[in-house]
Amino acid sequence: MANDNARDVDRAWELMQKIGFAMLVTRDGDKLRARPMSAYLERDSNAVFFLTDARRHKDEEIAKNPGINLSFADASDQKYVSVTGTAVVSNDRAKIKQLFSTEAKAWWDSADDANIRVLKITPDDAEFWDSPGTVISYVKMAAAAVTGTRPEIGDNRKVAM
Repeated sequence: MANDNARDVDRAWELMQKIGFAMLVTRDGDKLRARPMSAYLERDSNAVFFLTDARRHKDEEIAKNPGINLSFADASDQKYVSVTGTAVVSNDRAKIKQLFSTEAKAWWDSADDANIRVLKITPDDAEFWDSPGTVISYVKMAAAAVTGTRPEIGDNRKVAM
């Protein structure tokens, strides 16, 4: 069983890495807010990092409630990961320089921009759905509809991170 959990944790990290972008969900009072973000994964540190802008509301929302959700989705390949965890915002300039990439250049001119912050997510747990792909899934769903059974369209696992 421990090997199965380790394999499932590995698969959750692999899927997040492959997908690369996540919807970051925070609390804004009683409301949930989601926005797409480019993820930088560091499995060895059990961390997912994002670059964020201090002029946006994420920092304030996280300061009030650091519990977040990350939703990774590759609908074309039918692969999804949902992560719950805790977020911390910092002004770690060395980490900002390390993470600054082509995607970041769409938002800031350089890693030296004083408005850039690092958002570090420490995952608590994850759930993933890992399907063999759209065409195979549709064929299996159609067969299940004809036979009156439930389709087997991939793995669904919940894992502690």
